[in-house]
Amino acid sequence: MLVGVGQVTDWPDGRDPAERPGPYALMAEAVRAAAADASGSPEGAQSGTPRALLDAIESLRVVGMLGWRAPNLALGLADELGCAPAELMVSAIGGNMPQAMLFDAAAAIIRGEVDVAVVAGAECIYTRRAARRAPDHPALNWGTQDADTPPPVAFGTDRMPVTELELARGIVVAIDAYPLMENALRGARGWSLEEHRARIGTLWSSFSEVAADNPYAWSRTARSAEEIMTVTEGNRMVSFPYPKLAMANLTVDQSAAFICCSVAAARRLGLPDDGWVFPHSGAEAVDHWFLSHRENLYSSPAIAAAGRQALTLAGVGIDEIGPIDLYSCFPIAVSMGAEALGLPIDDPARPLTLTGGLTFGGGPGNNYVSHSIAAMVAALREAPDAPGLVTGLGWYATKHAVGVYGAKPPEAGFRVQNAQAEVDALPQCRSDATATGPVAVETYTVTFDRGGRPERAILALRTKDDARTWGNVLDAATLAELTTSEGCGRTGTLGADGIVALA
Repeated sequence: MLVGVGQVTDWPDGRDPAERPGPYALMAEAVRAAAADASGSPEGAQSGTPRALLDAIESLRVVGMLGWRAPNLALGLADELGCAPAELMVSAIGGNMPQAMLFDAAAAIIRGEVDVAVVAGAECIYTRRAARRAPDHPALNWGTQDADTPPPVAFGTDRMPVTELELARGIVVAIDAYPLMENALRGARGWSLEEHRARIGTLWSSFSEVAADNPYAWSRTARSAEEIMTVTEGNRMVSFPYPKLAMANLTVDQSAAFICCSVAAARRLGLPDDGWVFPHSGAEAVDHWFLSHRENLYSSPAIAAAGRQALTLAGVGIDEIGPIDLYSCFPIAVSMGAEALGLPIDDPARPLTLTGGLTFGGGPGNNYVSHSIAAMVAALREAPDAPGLVTGLGWYATKHAVGVYGAKPPEAGFRVQNAQAEVDALPQCRSDATATGPVAVETYTVTFDRGGRPERAILALRTKDDARTWGNVLDAATLAELTTSEGCGRTGTLGADGIVALA
């Protein structure tokens, strides 16, 4: 069960970057807050946490960071906490990792291999960028480790998220990939550009309203749909149709941690049981790894399969779920998750976030879901009658973890399964990396530079024999057309150089 959670947000306040805490310090603060929370004494986060609980940690698990590297992040955190867990673990890349690590820890506890496990993560990308911008470029003393430092236990495996052709055509980072999915959804639904824009703004406005009430949110300002979607100097277009306020904000200093215990360990440590929250079930699945091979680019069969599996294992239906937090790096991730799980996306009585999402709550790299799990624990303590559901997502809507939680122990005990076989049995799109000639636009995005000027379009294309390939548009007039009129469904000719001449 989850006995304690902790969150830390270190907002900008004029301090010199060198004076701001680094990742180890933030993670240690979050773990101490979780230990104080487990003791039933939140003020203990400031006045000395229960040392016995920290000393009892057997497995210390750190979510892999985007903004900083070290040979063994878990060892650095253990040193900061002054404890010596037998197992030091660091995850691979992916926003699914905090929840996947929790599933693994819970299963290890049930098997009797571990009594107390901690999952923690942090990002200090705000401070790193502030240091780079500062005239004197202050050094950030976040600790060093020798190259021969013993490595941690590696959790999860990874691979390149894109094919060579996808990379060559410009799909390099998330903001290149998710707008392709967003525009594919518009094309499939037949929405106009203006209707689609309003839908995105309305959804993200509702998330900002949740963040306004979240004491740990990076941005606690409720914003209107029009404000989110109107391009201004401070809200530049990044990749059509997303301006900055419609995408994850990684420029944060945030940390979160949670502590998992066996009942026996919690009793032995004298932890009060009135705040315990129980993982009921978990399921994981991976969509066809490359965008090139997915049957379409606007849905996630893996979320659907993992969601069905998690709900079945927990013995509940989606209509019985109370609090919900869907992974929310971009609006399309929420749309895909809601559709896959059978959730309405526009029900004000049933918000799809507990934090405000990665734009407003904050997007601390791979560790966002540690914050949503912490928020779920708080929500279930306050309203214990219905179970809650959390989704995690990694890479380009690729890796997924769905968890169900409750304020009461699950009748059948915690159960976790993998739904991969169901996803692997689904059809794959054939990819053609050498295609030229007549093509139709399946979806696209237009990327912009920091000055607000369109750079190029990335297009997913279908050939005459319905294979998927990729191309680019570079001329300014066509780029302008693609942001003001529908490009999905247009035809053209793909040259050997990858440039598409649209009809």
